[in-house]
Amino acid sequence: MDDRAIVERQLGRPPRAFRRVAVRCPYGCPAVTEQEPHDEDGRPFPTGFWLTCPHLVTAISRIEAAGGVERWTRAAADDAGLAASLARAHAEQRALRPELDLGVAGTRSGASGLKCLHAHAAFALARPGYELGDRILAEVEPRWPPGGCCSD
Repeated sequence: MDDRAIVERQLGRPPRAFRRVAVRCPYGCPAVTEQEPHDEDGRPFPTGFWLTCPHLVTAISRIEAAGGVERWTRAAADDAGLAASLARAHAEQRALRPELDLGVAGTRSGASGLKCLHAHAAFALARPGYELGDRILAEVEPRWPPGGCCSD
């Protein structure tokens, strides 16, 4: 099965603006995809990296449901190191896709607060060294399903 078909199965729908698999899980399946700046119909696609691993998607959804977006927004506001990490990630995302001038999760310049933790986790996996995203991912235990790939 090709990567696009696996991603479609993971998402339960055809992927939009699919460029390539950016990160694979330890079992070899797609975990993060890189998206084109515009989808097949020419519409802007604001998210540069998309989390596709069902295990990680579910785990990050639980973090969000438990108030994670607000908690990590406060952490980034209160911790200069996390704030700097977030600013660097937004700048890097804008440099990767200058045609949209959007940061991680489609964040506009000057916006405060985080949006989607899934996008921050995907960015951290695809672009190592993103401290805020790494700290969000550190809440996922285990990082990968211990019994084998969840996409099989």
